[in-house]
Amino acid sequence: MSLRQHLLNRYLRLTEKPLLAHGNPQFLRATMEMQARLFFKGPRAVHAEWRGLPGAESALWLTPPQASSGRVILYVHGGGFVFGSPETHQAMVARLSLLTGARAVLPRYARVPEAAFPKPAQDIRAAWDALGRMGIAAGDIVIGGDSAGGALVFDLLAQLCREGAALPAGAFGLSPLLDLTFSGPSFTQNAKRDVLLPAARAREMARLYLRGQDAESPRASPILANFKGAPPVWLTVSDSEILRDDSRRLAARLREAGVSASLQEVHDLPHVWPLFQNHLPEARQSLAALADWINALPPDRAGES
Repeated sequence: MSLRQHLLNRYLRLTEKPLLAHGNPQFLRATMEMQARLFFKGPRAVHAEWRGLPGAESALWLTPPQASSGRVILYVHGGGFVFGSPETHQAMVARLSLLTGARAVLPRYARVPEAAFPKPAQDIRAAWDALGRMGIAAGDIVIGGDSAGGALVFDLLAQLCREGAALPAGAFGLSPLLDLTFSGPSFTQNAKRDVLLPAARAREMARLYLRGQDAESPRASPILANFKGAPPVWLTVSDSEILRDDSRRLAARLREAGVSASLQEVHDLPHVWPLFQNHLPEARQSLAALADWINALPPDRAGES
């Protein structure tokens, strides 16, 4: 464990975990936006601009210098379906864009409490469909997200598999939330160890998101979905997270379905630690590992000749 990791864990446990446990949606949104502006700095060489998506919400486009291919990363931010935005995740995804030479698209989507399930998922599907209307082939796209964004990403992937639609080159999740029943043992085992996520508040946010709909629906909990025929998947999670078993169980489920699944489990890092890429060496290492995986995707999956 680096000294910075130790200090970050202590800071998050003392300040951010209580904030997440008690803050209202508006306060959580404002706080994360402010913290992102102050603390999350991405590579300046990556150009950022807002552009419309046909038939969908607007999106933040990130373009690295000398983009190496037609590959695009469709990235869905997390935040418990309540907070977070393309801006809060811009710095992290910009670094990933630079490492892969791929353009990245971060769409807006409706959040709780203004919206509820399945509206956020519908917005992400609209963003996926919009890229197709823009002439971007499915095989040129890699989809990914963190935390609640991971739920939306893997719901999208399951939808595409179920429909027999054209599939992305691959999908990835950073500490993804995949089970809104919270049935994994780590949800209780790691309740005290997790330095950031308060388990009780996670259940509350899930109730706000579902508004009485069934948490055991595969659309709500992608851990229960059928991924037969899916492209390669890359997951990373910390062994101290309450969501640890979501990634473990998804990796096992994917492998049972014959899908290539890579799970990188790290030790005692906070939820979605790659966000701290300009402070934490472990965050940069994880992004580099993800970039290597993206760059190694088979040419027939990535739409390359």
